[in-house]
Amino acid sequence: MIILGLDSATNACSVVLWRDGAVLARRSAVMRHGQAESLVPMVVAVMAEAGMTYDALERIAVTVGPGSFTGVRVGLATARGLGLAAGCPVHGVTTTEALAHAVPEAERQGHPILVLIDSRRSEPFHQIFSGDLTPLTPPSALPLEVAMREMPPGPFLVTGDGAAAWLPSLGERAHWIGTGGTCDAAILAAIAATRRPEAILPAEPLYIRPPDVTVPPPPAP
Repeated sequence: MIILGLDSATNACSVVLWRDGAVLARRSAVMRHGQAESLVPMVVAVMAEAGMTYDALERIAVTVGPGSFTGVRVGLATARGLGLAAGCPVHGVTTTEALAHAVPEAERQGHPILVLIDSRRSEPFHQIFSGDLTPLTPPSALPLEVAMREMPPGPFLVTGDGAAAWLPSLGERAHWIGTGGTCDAAILAAIAATRRPEAILPAEPLYIRPPDVTVPPPPAP
């Protein structure tokens, strides 16, 4: 199984070429802006390093959000275009799921996980997972105090690029997992490789809430 993984939905860009559990080539960079200019050159570099042609791709995995409105669109447009050219399916993966899967198994055993993603507003995007990575809540942008009502009792783990900023307000039960907070495209590929057909997400954006940019009303007559 040869899979190209792409992420530009958070404060980074990540591209991986993955085959049967092994990473053949990867590129990644932390960036708050500039994903539109960086993602395609990363793809080209990864494919060239691995000596792989696009028609060899069997799947493409891409983050669908929640995250940056522009970053989500950049990743999806790139993945769809490559999938069309390569004649292979494109699988969507939520950013919250990718970040939860990045928590090492030894650390998450028996502990729920709260994923926090910087929404660039007053409240982060978030989702709660059990220690075995079962989603306990849907991705949301509700106030964190609402999310905390859904948190199982006992210690829980916190990850994502919004974790550091929000950790002081979460209480003594919260323990930060310093996994970098951005999505690893290799995790996307691994998820896509094992996804059951009925659980495959379409390559459609998951925005949670509308973008900040709106169309101005027409001028008054």
